[in-house]
Amino acid sequence: MLIGDVARRSGVSARMLRHYESLGLVRPTGRSEAGYREYSSEDIRRIFHIESLRSLGLSLREVGRALDDPGFTPSELVDDLIRQTRERIARETELLTRLVRIDAAEPADWEDVLRIVELLQALGSESAGKRQRAALSSVTEAPLPVEALVEAALSETDTNVAGALRWALARSGDDGLALLAEGLGSPVAEVRERAVQSIAEIPHAAATALLRDALTNPDIVVRRCAALALGTRGGADAVPTLVDMIVEGVNDTDAADALSALASDPVLADRIAAGLVDRLAQSAVEPSARRRLTQALADIPGPTTSRALADLSHDDDRAVALTATYILGLRGDAR
Repeated sequence: MLIGDVARRSGVSARMLRHYESLGLVRPTGRSEAGYREYSSEDIRRIFHIESLRSLGLSLREVGRALDDPGFTPSELVDDLIRQTRERIARETELLTRLVRIDAAEPADWEDVLRIVELLQALGSESAGKRQRAALSSVTEAPLPVEALVEAALSETDTNVAGALRWALARSGDDGLALLAEGLGSPVAEVRERAVQSIAEIPHAAATALLRDALTNPDIVVRRCAALALGTRGGADAVPTLVDMIVEGVNDTDAADALSALASDPVLADRIAAGLVDRLAQSAVEPSARRRLTQALADIPGPTTSRALADLSHDDDRAVALTATYILGLRGDAR
């Protein structure tokens, strides 16, 4: 078969076939009387073998080794090809993500594009200072895509940078809430905590709804953070978790403050007082927890609290009785 016929049937150009010949990859078995290259069936089979190996990403030199070296073993080379392919995909994915984020920022001109690229690079910097400046600049200079801010906020370990990122997210509206909600379901505990902390700083009704949902999250840290945030937003459904925090001695001062804020509503004040009193009455509650519960009653107005404190002033636990008596004295002075 002449070279033109081989090119048509194999899909390999005549020019490439000549290149293969120059490299010694495939040589036509014979020549016609007119001096034209003639390829045998075995030659054509080898051409297809070459093309198959090239489709795996092998160089022509590697193809030659694979076909002609009897001692050549493919496993090491294939493993290397897998590694190279994964690295290439990672690079391409990173580039695609960057392009999508630049497009989402709707740059007006190339100056905007350059500013956005600069901020995106700074967000990924090893320098905490650069990351923090990028977060702050995303509000005052070129707006960063919310996806980039959320990704950075969920992965940031530096306290100051994390605060700047949450501040920037809070000023970007509620566009990032869907991504932050996904973060609440992350298998990584630190990511879940960062997600709920970020949601807590977004002052929108949609964020409040997410915080209410977070009260049932399997992660107790998420539940506690959500309860503290809801306490400042008038979320009555946070009361049981806040009372639990006081009993357990985890952020109990913050939990008591949140209950105090909720107790500005008279109806809620009685409900909170009743919840604290109920826990005080449980025999399994340790003495230290009973003292914290008694202290938490100090900022809860209403008759339910007053009656509870009067009873507690005669409690068998002297520390509880003294605390209740002291609080009653303060409430009497206030009157």
